[in-house]
Formats: sequence, C-alpha cells, structure tokens
Amino acid sequence: MASIFLSAPVSKDISDFNRSSWRPFLPNSHSLSGASMLCVGGSGRAKNQNAGRLSTNAVATKVDASESSTDSKPGHELLLFEALREGLEEEMEKDPKVCVIGEDVGDYGGSYKVTKGFSTKFGDLRVLDTPIAENSFTGMAIGAAMTGLRPVIEGMNMGFLLLAFNQISNNCGMLPYTSGGQFSIPAVIRGPGGVGRQLGAEHSQRLESYFQSIPGLQLVACSTPYNAKGLMKAAIRSENPVVLFEHVLLYNLKDKIPDEEYVLSLEEAEMVRPGEHVTILTYSRMRYHVMQAAKTLVNKGYDPEVIDIRSLKPFDLYTIGNSIKKTHRVLIVEECMRTGGIGASLRSAIIDNFFDYLDAPPLCLSSQDVPTPYAGVLEEWTVVQPAQIVTAVEQLCK
Repeated sequence: MASIFLSAPVSKDISDFNRSSWRPFLPNSHSLSGASMLCVGGSGRAKNQNAGRLSTNAVATKVDASESSTDSKPGHELLLFEALREGLEEEMEKDPKVCVIGEDVGDYGGSYKVTKGFSTKFGDLRVLDTPIAENSFTGMAIGAAMTGLRPVIEGMNMGFLLLAFNQISNNCGMLPYTSGGQFSIPAVIRGPGGVGRQLGAEHSQRLESYFQSIPGLQLVACSTPYNAKGLMKAAIRSENPVVLFEHVLLYNLKDKIPDEEYVLSLEEAEMVRPGEHVTILTYSRMRYHVMQAAKTLVNKGYDPEVIDIRSLKPFDLYTIGNSIKKTHRVLIVEECMRTGGIGASLRSAIIDNFFDYLDAPPLCLSSQDVPTPYAGVLEEWTVVQPAQIVTAVEQLCK
C-alpha cells in the first residue's frame, strides 16, 4: 500500500510528540537529499478564487465558508479538457505569436482533443503536427520561443517527454541564464500523466519531481476546469517556461466556469476547505481523494483544512504557512513517488520554515516506489486511497 513516512522517528502515539525535543534529522532513503526549490513570499497570497464543490461524492465543505461563488454567477459548464481548449483558443486569438506543436495536435485534435478544430481555424503553421520525435519538436519549439514566438508543446503522454529531457533541462530551463539574459523562453509544456486508466508502467508516469529539479522551470498542476483554463492562460502569458501537468482521469470532470475572462496566478495555492484541526496539502487527482476522506473525517468529528497547492514550483508558502500556524499539524497527499517526490520537497520546506509551529511531525502519503501495474486492482494499490488519508489524520490528531 502507499506509504506514510515521517520527518523524524516517532512513537506510534503521536500525542507523545514534544515540539521542543524534536529536531530535523539528516535525509535518508525516504526523503529528498539536498532538495532545492524556489519559495514564494508574501506576494504569493492565495485568493480562494474557486473553492467550490466539484464532485457530488466529495463534499465535506463548510457551505458558508468555502462554497464557490461561481454557482450563483453567470457561467458555462465545461469538461476539463474543454476548459484547456477554451483557454488556449482565447490566447491564440489574441496573440498571433502563440502556436501549438506536437504529435497529432492538428487534424486529429490532440490525444485528448484539447486542440480539436485548431488546424482548421488557425492553419497548419500555427498548429504544427510533428513526427514521433519528442526531442526534435521540443527543440524546435524552444528555438521558436527564442525568436519571439510563444509555443505550447503538447506531449501525447508526459512520459514521452523523457525523450526531450536534454532540451527541456539544458535549453528550456537554463538558456535565459547561460545566455546572460539575451533570450527568454516563453514556452508551455503540457500533457497528460498520472495513474488510473490501466495504461501500464510506461504510460502512467508522474514526472513532477523530475522537472522540479530543473532550474528555471515553473510547475503547475490543474485539478478543475476553472483552474485548468486560468492556469493555461497564465502559463502562455508568462515569460518563463512553464510545465502544466494534467491528469488523465480528470479530463472529463465537469464544472461551471465564468463567462468573463480570468487568469490565475502561477504561484498561488487554492483553499478548498477551511478547517481547524489539520492542514492537508494536495494537488491534481489526489484533491478528490482528500475530499472524499474529508467527508468521513467530518463525520468522525475532525475539521480538516484542505489546500490544493497547484503551484509545484515555487510553493505558495504564504498560504501553506498561515494554515500550519492555525492547525499546527500537516498531512501531504500526492500521487508522486515516495522517494524524491513533490511531497518530500514540500515537507522539507515546511520543516525549514514552520518548524516552531508544528505540534506533530508532518506526514506524507505517496505512491509506492514501484512501476505501475497494468491490472486495475494492483494499480489501485500503488496509489493513496481515501481510507489511508483518514487513518493518517487520526494518527496526527491523537
């Protein structure tokens, strides 16, 4: 099963934890050694722009505090992949420098139909179909960004972009620095990833931690149609290279989004559910597992605060820190791998910045360090499930 790992050895009863006697220890095989990260300061304040109920079986919200205001405002319903399409289409209409490049993005409309109809509307030069050669078309797109275009690079699957890792790391992330500021790389790298469709090990990759280690990249993960569109537009407008992670199981998630234009910050977390007893930090698909667990926790008398961190680099330590100062306990839930994952980096940042506010060691629930099995039952066992989240919160709040 997905594992719980602690930032320091503790007894089974966390109520024995003494804040004055606990000290961080040197990283071991269960933590990220020498992790480096960007951290946002006070300007990274979250605005709670979409904290609504997004799934009928994932309620557990305080109606007067965290219900989305979009329910009462004019808007239209879209699936998540349609929201991505709408955001991309609006930016292409406004800025002729925005273009799309990737496999089957043209006539086929993309592997998950995000670019459906684009080749007819914008032409083959702005919606460029490529051969099966990720290293080549990623390099082409980076070169286009150096000359003033704003390419959106689609990986048919995020795992395929490992073939372009040299271009993404040594060129996309580092060229603005190694060129002495002569070049900027306003490129977006996006595509599907994650576990849950029985696609096997090679097509179920979670590469967030791979890209997090590259200097110069910003990372965001969408989890709702609302933030998918807002983050897509913000990523395209950014002067920095941005990696947008999309989960294959969330493409058909439906929600209402505003009719008027909006753009989200690339460095802000989202308060999904205010609470008092424990802070739960999560992102992407695990947001819904956490909200399912929250329903059970509320019935058991717990009051969890749920935050969708959204920005995987830099972390919104303003929002995260304010929550920890209130609850004094934190649980991180991710689909990334246990060793060297986003959770390990986030836990390190929490210890470095908010150690004195913790009444218990931070817990992290992550996927197992194993290739994802093809069999559905085994696949499910490798990732965190709601029951494990409930157990971890009960352990933290003893």
